[in-house]
Amino acid sequence: MKITELLTKHTIKLNIESKEKENVIDEMVTVLDKAGKLNDRQAYKEAILNRESQSSTGIGEGIAIPHAKTASVINPAIAFGRSKDGVDYESLDGQPAHLVFMIAATEGANNTHLEALSRLSTLLMREEIRKQLLEAESEDAIIDIINQHDKDDDEEEEEEEAAPAPAGKGKILAVTACPTGIAHTFMAADALKEKAKELGVDIKVETNGSSGIKHKLTAQEIEDAPAIIVAADKQVEMERFKGKRVLQVPVTAGIRRPQELIEKAMNQDAPIYQGNGGGSSASNEEDGTSGKSGGGIGSAFYKHLMSGVSNMLPFVVGGGILVAISFFWGINSSNPDDPTYNTFAAALKFIGGDNALGLIVAVLAGFIAMSIADRPGFAPGMVGGFMATQANAGFLGGLIAGFLAGYIVVLLKKAFVFIPQSLDGLKPVLIYPLLGIFLTGIIMRFVVNTPVAAFMDFLTNWLESLGTGNLVLMGIILGGMMAIDMGGPLNKAAFTFGIAMIDAGNYAPHAAIMAGGMVPPLGIALATTIFRNKFSRRDREAGITCYFMGAAFVTEGAIPFAAADPLRVIPAAVVGAAVAGGLTEFFRVTLPAPHGGVFVAFITNHPLLYLLSIVIGAVVMAIILGIVKKPVTEK
Repeated sequence: MKITELLTKHTIKLNIESKEKENVIDEMVTVLDKAGKLNDRQAYKEAILNRESQSSTGIGEGIAIPHAKTASVINPAIAFGRSKDGVDYESLDGQPAHLVFMIAATEGANNTHLEALSRLSTLLMREEIRKQLLEAESEDAIIDIINQHDKDDDEEEEEEEAAPAPAGKGKILAVTACPTGIAHTFMAADALKEKAKELGVDIKVETNGSSGIKHKLTAQEIEDAPAIIVAADKQVEMERFKGKRVLQVPVTAGIRRPQELIEKAMNQDAPIYQGNGGGSSASNEEDGTSGKSGGGIGSAFYKHLMSGVSNMLPFVVGGGILVAISFFWGINSSNPDDPTYNTFAAALKFIGGDNALGLIVAVLAGFIAMSIADRPGFAPGMVGGFMATQANAGFLGGLIAGFLAGYIVVLLKKAFVFIPQSLDGLKPVLIYPLLGIFLTGIIMRFVVNTPVAAFMDFLTNWLESLGTGNLVLMGIILGGMMAIDMGGPLNKAAFTFGIAMIDAGNYAPHAAIMAGGMVPPLGIALATTIFRNKFSRRDREAGITCYFMGAAFVTEGAIPFAAADPLRVIPAAVVGAAVAGGLTEFFRVTLPAPHGGVFVAFITNHPLLYLLSIVIGAVVMAIILGIVKKPVTEK
């Protein structure tokens, strides 16, 4: 596919009017929207801004390439905007951006589209093309320039294979990757290859793009290489580089400083990678931490915890809803001794409750350990989590088991680094699982389980003894937490606490949590229906979807609205969610299902009061939005 099948005259704007970054983004999003490429303008803009929050796509040399891969894109497209005076795009070199290419990729974009998008990124690294684009006088001239230089991937690969390898300096390797995999990944690869050619250095670059891994490094190439450059802002396969000198940097360093990286690699000026886990983000060169600047122990803890929680959620949702359905025949319909006993209800309870929900602590621990130590951590983590379940140590025991197992395996990797490479195959299949499970199990059995189980019993008894006033305060806090970041750390912390309490047999906290989580999208939906003049036509259309997302307990449905107007939407959502959470505790509502939204309201002890709490919270949020938001004038 040619690039100009995605970049057309209808998506070119020769004179950008805005001078500041966010206004430029809005202007370019409008170009794509008017060309009929988007089905949700606001959601696409939010995806662009989210990518910018990770690192600026103003890569220097007068170029900015904002990009996003999202379901809000109807068809893959490229928009081009030009500013001869330049705009302040917070570029990495501190200079104004003159050429802005906004890339829109669909969630399910095929390889042909993604390859065309990535080729554009590499073209822009060439100075003569940038100069021609700046001087072009019409949309047709822009199209002609791109067509003149556009070559498909097969042609590029043939040229690379035909080119003789530089002699005498040894072959270095590189891996490039960015979060979306449609721009920076390929620009970094191209910059490294161009600079290596200029320096007379043989290089091979593996790209981890949206269309998959290309030019994958072989085991023999890794063995022979003096050093490897990993320019990545997302996880890449790192365990294969254990024992090699590896230079880990952000992907933008591959674009901005290719000569420095190549010279360091050739001089072997890089630390030896010890294999502390299989996936790694780019290292922060200033402080040595993994990931983006500002990382550290807290961000690492959150990353590992969220890995466990996100992999646990399918078990929670699937198992929880099956249990909720079983209650249709009666709250005790799975008990053979109860008059309401039903064979099908008992089967649902067995599948969803005894098995799916019975695995959640082990799955949580297993994936936390895997996030820390890669695959060798999974088995010790699962075993530790299962032991926590058996000992009634609950979620807290599972969390401890996950981190314990992960770091035990990390220490084992360091302890057995002396083993000859010829015996490396024994480590993942024998040494790590055997010693990892043994050490994790011993510590869990004799150190962790008993005190943690006692603490969980104490916590459960304390919650059950709370008076109405304290329960309401707890409900207000938990409900508000669900709305502050709508799927972020505080939301997930509250949700995880609720699941832990269900696991411990206390069903009150999760009633407040689920009610609070439903309020933000429901409040948005009501506000767009009642106060129509305060929202654009597109917002009102999106508001209809929020009815369904709120009813299904998908708090994230409110994120596009919160991102567009955070100072008004987030406080309103927090107040509404806190009201709903507080009311559920005031009415002493209990909810034994971990998920399901309004569809599991009938299994609470007070279904009507529970639904009333949610409705009141949503109405409060909608009224606040109706008061604080300004009327919108449709253009």
